[in-house]
Amino acid sequence: MNETLDLSVARITGSGHTAVYFSRICPESPVKLRLCRPGEESSVMSNYINLGEDQPFEWNIVPLSVYAYGVEDPRYRPLFGSEKIKAVLEDRYRENVLSAYCKLQSCKTSDKSEWREMAGAALSRSMYIFVVETTVQQDFDLIAKFNALPNENHFNGVTNNCADFTKGVIDTYFPHSAHRDYINDFGMTSPKAVARSFTRYAQHHPEARFRVLHFSQLPGTTKRSSEAHSGTEQLFHSKKLLIPMVIFADHELLVAAAAYTLTGRFNPEHEFEKYPAVQDTWTADQVSLAKSQNGGGNSGELDIVESQDREQIVGTSDEWKAYREEFDSIVAEAVREEIIPSRSYLKRVFKRLDGTPEADSNGAMWMEISDSSGTSRVGLSASNILAPDSDATVAYELLLARTQYVLKSAKHGRETMLEFKEDWTLLQYARLKRLGPLAESGAPATAAELPPSGAN
Repeated sequence: MNETLDLSVARITGSGHTAVYFSRICPESPVKLRLCRPGEESSVMSNYINLGEDQPFEWNIVPLSVYAYGVEDPRYRPLFGSEKIKAVLEDRYRENVLSAYCKLQSCKTSDKSEWREMAGAALSRSMYIFVVETTVQQDFDLIAKFNALPNENHFNGVTNNCADFTKGVIDTYFPHSAHRDYINDFGMTSPKAVARSFTRYAQHHPEARFRVLHFSQLPGTTKRSSEAHSGTEQLFHSKKLLIPMVIFADHELLVAAAAYTLTGRFNPEHEFEKYPAVQDTWTADQVSLAKSQNGGGNSGELDIVESQDREQIVGTSDEWKAYREEFDSIVAEAVREEIIPSRSYLKRVFKRLDGTPEADSNGAMWMEISDSSGTSRVGLSASNILAPDSDATVAYELLLARTQYVLKSAKHGRETMLEFKEDWTLLQYARLKRLGPLAESGAPATAAELPPSGAN
């Protein structure tokens, strides 16, 4: 379930978007499915009003890393998002993957071609993935079904939208596990209704080993996404709808409020905090399996392990507070050493990085920066920001700005603690690279002892 964008119809509905995550199904092509081979990652299948390709396909499928970050390997993911960066990743995806399906000029250039949403979605919005176990046979059956069906677009916002498509896929695995909310969505199917009903189904089936993944929107200059809403919920969050309702339909507004309060409450962030997971879910799977084998008895030690796993992924309030306090010291040091003029300067760093980005063969982003002292080059991805030819000062400024954004974000817009610790490690290495022997110690040991992932 993707958060909503304040664009087009979404300004009114606030419904967001929904797609299907597969842990064992991979793309044979963007429009055909197969079982993943050893070493291949999971994938996302999605449909839109108009993919804009040369044929009117109903759906496309891409690897998860491409869907989330626009790159095949998450080590090369960008560290911040902008429209220019996303455009480069979209064009790279079109050239490398969609070349046989996107030859017409309208497909290549139109901003309305929604194949663009299949590359780098996390640059535009946060998303939650609700995961349960499937069998290999179930996956085979779904592959056979969708490969045999005509992949033709019949999108209809009322009766056959993205949520209806997702519901249909889920019900292929687990009949009647996902359904629309007639009361709160006024007869339509919404992404939140599918997520809510599927979550309730999974919670009543412990053998499903339910867990939730969270991908936060990357910091940057891209407009921030907001939480997806059901129909009645949107009435209370949109002034465009609420004010006319108060004036002309106050009785109906009370009915809508009662419907949402009694039947429509669902917060995906709360579900993530209760059932958090990362892509490598081996520990969570083993705990769930052990619990089921024990019949629920003598599971105290397993509960402790599960609680520790949750804290490692989500982080505790004390842990986040400690990082904020340590970060304050680091920023004060950067100001004192005249690396940045003031703390408020960090709010302008992303806008400063408004040059022309370019991607290398792996999708890692670079940008040339010009100022009064000349021109320099900086890596904008996790793999190259600390590279020898990446400007140490600009890299440090970028990581400071990114860290400040994460530490100030609301929970639904904040990355996991595990991801943040990787970023924190990059920040410490960038600090040492920029300050050298002047750098003070003091990074939390859990973060500082880790080498930066993919750093040169």
